[in-house]
Amino acid sequence: MDEFSALREEVISCRLCPRLVDWREGTAAEPPRRYQGQRYWGRPLPGFGQSRARIVVVGLAPAAHGGNRTGRIFTGDRSGDWLFAAMYRAGLTNQPTSEHADDGLRLKGAYVTAVNRCPPPQNRPTTEERDNCLPYLVRELGLLRSARVLVALGSFAWTGALLALRAQGAELPRPRPRFTHGAEVAIETPGQRGPRTWWLLGCFHPSQQNTFTGRLTEPMMDAVFERAQELAAP
Repeated sequence: MDEFSALREEVISCRLCPRLVDWREGTAAEPPRRYQGQRYWGRPLPGFGQSRARIVVVGLAPAAHGGNRTGRIFTGDRSGDWLFAAMYRAGLTNQPTSEHADDGLRLKGAYVTAVNRCPPPQNRPTTEERDNCLPYLVRELGLLRSARVLVALGSFAWTGALLALRAQGAELPRPRPRFTHGAEVAIETPGQRGPRTWWLLGCFHPSQQNTFTGRLTEPMMDAVFERAQELAAP
């Protein structure tokens, strides 16, 4: 079993957070009417994409009736509709939609993951729940040896990405960089093959609260991924 497969199995079997275990399994057992009859994934979600990805997209957590239902993060919900359409326009996927785990979606030079791997009630993990899950993100970033750019979707993902880089040995700038849409910061982590410079980019989360109100528009998201492509270029 390779390192990615081993990590995937660890994530899927995780039961560290009793509140999140109860929520994800309870949601799967009693879905809303529109999803009744569908078999829910109902387990933690690993990241997915190319092992040689140069761009890593980090979200907050799976949606209760999105990734928790379909078995793939940002899949089967409105946020995923926005994300993968933007990634398709940027040339990072082979198709603009992500409806279920076997729909043929492939990422190109990209990897998608999250700080937390279980859907939290009201989309609000506790600090303890975040910290329980954070080592999975740290390990993913270590395995993604070609990655250079982190696109953080929202302030929670921004903070999680900073903490993950610190756990890899980075000295974070002081004061700690604050999240805003379009924020950009370079952070260096040590490594056996020499230091690696990461570029952390901030993007408003493509939640309905942001997209329906116009706080996040398609051109705004496209600009972030265009910049990510520029920074990730060899």
